[in-house]
Amino acid sequence: MARNVTELVYRQRLPTRLTHWAWAVCLFFLLLSGLQIFMARPDLYIGQQSGFAFDNAILSIGATMDGATMKARTVLFGHSFDTTGWLGAIWEDGDLQPKTFPSWLTIPGYRDLATGRVVHFFFAWGLVFVLALWLVASLANGHVRDLVPSRRDWRGLPRDVLDHLRLRLSHGRRYGALQKLSYALILFLVLPLMILTGLTMSPGFNAFMPWTLDLFGGRQTARTLHFLLMLVLVGFTAVHLAMVLLAGPFNELRSMITGWYRADPESER
Repeated sequence: MARNVTELVYRQRLPTRLTHWAWAVCLFFLLLSGLQIFMARPDLYIGQQSGFAFDNAILSIGATMDGATMKARTVLFGHSFDTTGWLGAIWEDGDLQPKTFPSWLTIPGYRDLATGRVVHFFFAWGLVFVLALWLVASLANGHVRDLVPSRRDWRGLPRDVLDHLRLRLSHGRRYGALQKLSYALILFLVLPLMILTGLTMSPGFNAFMPWTLDLFGGRQTARTLHFLLMLVLVGFTAVHLAMVLLAGPFNELRSMITGWYRADPESER
């Protein structure tokens, strides 16, 4: 007779748990310090060059004066949008300030490019170290295999996607097909590309590995890709947190703190 009771299983090994929380800290400081750096030049370009003499900007955020009134204007692929109050011109202390992002969204909260760069580079190298540590540990303990979708996973992927869209979330002993695919893309594609595009923006790294400029189509294109990858990570994090809340935050957090997860034996696929 089938068992209908759940059981505790040891799902997350210690290196996985430690690196998970280390990533969370690194990515938090990278995001807010990165936005501080972006404020120094709130424009994105495609190609090697940038500036007023070139028409290769795909995003531009700024503020202008319309008489005595300040207005923010964001231009995306040639289309202009009024973003007064939340992007480009921010309400602070009761007045509109010509600032790309609100203070609570940057580190530090005031304009300080030098400090933003120090914080960003510190946690960027921290991310590199944590990713390398996770890879070595995961290869050693076999966790990498848990993230590689099998043929069975690929066959079941459409059903798993529909289940998530319908909020029918399972509590299996192992990752589901959609979990494996999303985690693998982030860990093996998005994060390495984030690191490599960040390094490509460094003239010193360009001198060491000039082929990266050709790979990404120029330093400005690398900067744009770096920004877009940041948006992908923010979107992934938002969906990840939503799934944790919907699947049962106590069970999910216990898994990432103690390693023990309450699973339904019948949901294992």
